[in-house]
Amino acid sequence: MGSSRVRSFLAGLLVANSAPHLASAVAGRQHLTPLAGRTSGPAVNAAWAALNLAAGAALLRWRRPTGSRWDRDLVSFEAGYLLFACWMAGTERLFPTNWDREGD
Repeated sequence: MGSSRVRSFLAGLLVANSAPHLASAVAGRQHLTPLAGRTSGPAVNAAWAALNLAAGAALLRWRRPTGSRWDRDLVSFEAGYLLFACWMAGTERLFPTNWDREGD
């Protein structure tokens, strides 16, 4: 696997990680982050989402000529995104870390 595909895969992971944090920020909910733990509020989630999205974008732009087509890098990006999304859905189902325990 070429280095651009590895970067694309990692970018997919980071962009996928930004999505639930961005959703938490917009919805005004708490969501676990490494910045403030289990009680990370909307502002912390917005910051964590922005960091992940910026890092993913940087990986995609690093040494990539503009205007060129995606080729196999797009599949690598999508695989990274899909893997992370599936992992998060599975772990949240089995180990409900971000659930309101009193509301169950």
